[in-house]
Amino acid sequence: MNNIKKNILNDYDNQKEYMDRIKERNDVFFNKFGIRRKYMILTYGCQMNEHDSERMEGLLGNIGYETTSDLKEADLIIFNTCLVRENAELKVYGKLGELKQLKKDNPNLIIAVCGCMPQKEEVRDYITKKYRHVDLVFGTHNYYKLPEMIESKTQTNNRVVDVWEDGEDLIEGMPAKRKYGYKAFINIMKGCNNFCTYCIVPYTRGRERSRLPEDILGEIMKLAKEGCKEVTLLGQNVNSYGKSLESKVSFAQLLYMINDIEGIRRIRFMTSHPKDLSDELIDAMKNCKKVVEHLHLPFQSGSSRILKKMNRKYGKEQYLVLVEKIKKAIPDISLTTDIIVGFPGETDEDFEDTLDVVKKVGFDSAFTFLYSIRTGTPAAEMKDQIPDDIKHERFDKLLATINSISAKINQDMIGRTFEVLVENISKNDKSMLSGRTRSFKLVHFKGPKELIGKFANVKITKTKTWFLEGEMVQR
Repeated sequence: MNNIKKNILNDYDNQKEYMDRIKERNDVFFNKFGIRRKYMILTYGCQMNEHDSERMEGLLGNIGYETTSDLKEADLIIFNTCLVRENAELKVYGKLGELKQLKKDNPNLIIAVCGCMPQKEEVRDYITKKYRHVDLVFGTHNYYKLPEMIESKTQTNNRVVDVWEDGEDLIEGMPAKRKYGYKAFINIMKGCNNFCTYCIVPYTRGRERSRLPEDILGEIMKLAKEGCKEVTLLGQNVNSYGKSLESKVSFAQLLYMINDIEGIRRIRFMTSHPKDLSDELIDAMKNCKKVVEHLHLPFQSGSSRILKKMNRKYGKEQYLVLVEKIKKAIPDISLTTDIIVGFPGETDEDFEDTLDVVKKVGFDSAFTFLYSIRTGTPAAEMKDQIPDDIKHERFDKLLATINSISAKINQDMIGRTFEVLVENISKNDKSMLSGRTRSFKLVHFKGPKELIGKFANVKITKTKTWFLEGEMVQR
């Protein structure tokens, strides 16, 4: 087992020599056989992982690889993993097992597992012992060293395990292969300092560190010149952006700066922690015309008692007061949230508090989760775990309540016209296009495919459970 030593400077420039060697070999391969070596990245989990995968795709494109959607064609398969939900973890294990025969048939195939799963020592040990056909194992802090790891594996045929507990610096200047030209994820910070008792993220992503505002602005200005119209600012808690910087810049101040960038039409961000959502930020959302009327504000539980056990640092009433303040400043805002059902110790009364918050706020939609034990978190050691049948019963009741509210909100949109950023051909009906309103509503409508990446005015004519239908109109 080869363990590449950590470079304290995290210097991305040091990768150039490895990139040049691999590209030279890949170009020779192409000239000889007329095809490129191929890679496939399977991404699980949040937008942070999607963003990391875009960076790895950029690296691989620069060293002579091209993407494929066929596992059997791939010379390199990368699993960018999530540890937040058990289901995502199990999917990875299942897929890794399936690849054992593929590796036997193609010994030159390189299989890599990266992201959040390897950050946990016991998970990393399980992967390296059970799945001997996995060649590269690395975490969330050093994926920029992918060329070095590929070179090490290629030259020595030894497995590479290179997982860091944390990373000192944020790497700038990495290439990225964006999924879309007209919209982009922008990572403004990494890590989390909140230590919610159910969450593994602080242990897999490390402590909070913010990117310099000039680096963020430079990246967005470049994207705007290339035709990007919408950016989504990413962080585990964007509201605490800037706290790690020597020259303090708040998230609200950053929004004002981005709002001034020519060419950008929409600014989104996620995720917001209620305890850090300031009056200054609410004012920025109200005053910056490019900041959309959509806020994802997880409350997780409506019970102040459970919120305290979760270490969320706010209570039910504080959350409701905050929502009232937001709605007063931005009356047409769309609110979405995250909710956990069946947290240890949750009683029927606690769950009724959750339903009460859902009804009082009137969320447009919600990501709802059954609590699952994440080894290494404080909640995993709590004794009063909730039986699965009770969790499912509460979950179904919660979902029915949310769907009823969402249906009413969608129904009230019929007859109104909204600006839609056209994103793609509809997955449900290939004769239609799909896109999103500023409030993040998914809309399907008929129109020419040349509209993809552009804006269209769409009048809503019909509502479904998860989307809207409409017809294009001229304004």
